[in-house]
Amino acid sequence: MKQAIIFGGKSFEHEISIVSAITVAQKIPTIEIFIFLDDRHGFYLVPKGAMKASTFSSGSYKKFPKLRPIERGFETLGLWSKKLHDLEIINMIHGGDGEDGIMASLFTFYNISFIGPKTAASVISCDKFLTKLYAQGLGVKVVDYLLVRQNESFELPFEFPVIVKPLNLGSSIGVSVVKEAAGLSYALDTAFEYDSQALIEPFIDGVAEYNLAGTFCDGTWHLSMIEAPKKESFLDFDTKYLDFSRTTGAKKADILDKITDEIQMIFKRIYGTYFIGSIIRCDFFVIDEAVYLNEINPIPGSLANYLFEDIASIVTHAFHTLPQPRDIRVNYRYIDKIHASKGK
Repeated sequence: MKQAIIFGGKSFEHEISIVSAITVAQKIPTIEIFIFLDDRHGFYLVPKGAMKASTFSSGSYKKFPKLRPIERGFETLGLWSKKLHDLEIINMIHGGDGEDGIMASLFTFYNISFIGPKTAASVISCDKFLTKLYAQGLGVKVVDYLLVRQNESFELPFEFPVIVKPLNLGSSIGVSVVKEAAGLSYALDTAFEYDSQALIEPFIDGVAEYNLAGTFCDGTWHLSMIEAPKKESFLDFDTKYLDFSRTTGAKKADILDKITDEIQMIFKRIYGTYFIGSIIRCDFFVIDEAVYLNEINPIPGSLANYLFEDIASIVTHAFHTLPQPRDIRVNYRYIDKIHASKGK
């Protein structure tokens, strides 16, 4: 099968997806096919040599062949259609279209093999409230939180400072740290520009933060190093945006063995069976030597390649061991039985 990346999408994280795809193209030379989804939901076949930012910012991608999904892959549109069957695709669409389950559902519908979260996993990890409930159901600690809906009143159950996040968005877009009550209304208005719901959490300044990425392939765990991200009071969008394009390795966190073991154990519990077939990154807090899940990144920026020693071999292994869908055959025995009983 041919390996491909799909990226772009109709999302506030559209540009981040482009940066991730360009970076992964440099890190994994075996990937030759690049499928760009623009904000009008058009699929385009972009040559590898055109995988640069200006191709998309200038709109010149529109000169390349347009695609449509078919069984096991895509085909070009036009009088002389060239079919691209039997593709294995890495879902690199961040945010809407990619992490919310839309692409996963499309790929499943057309029986297209892909690395990325399946529909249920996308729904769980895209919605920060559902992520909290999922983790709590597994016995994993999470920071206190309050779900707030637009135009609804509420009482804050914890003290300031707090952090306000749009419910279904990543990359710190629309996120604000609020130090006193006077700033809360503005922070919520900012979050509601991107979503009709928001999550409010206590902001714990100086808390220890750690990232771990990994995947489970054919009985084997591939776990990355544990990284302590750049220590700032808050990683804003610009900081994270530049971080997505990293090609150099990260620095391994200097932490106690028991904390390493706890983080890895919780990661495996979160990954479970829902995330089989995907490479994810989990972000953790450590407070008084207790590990808390902060967020699940179902499609981490640039596949979190900087956390692995050899992301290319992990992707190859993942492609070769993707779970196969159940082959359901309809035989109409039930309908035939009804018809027979009625003499028709």
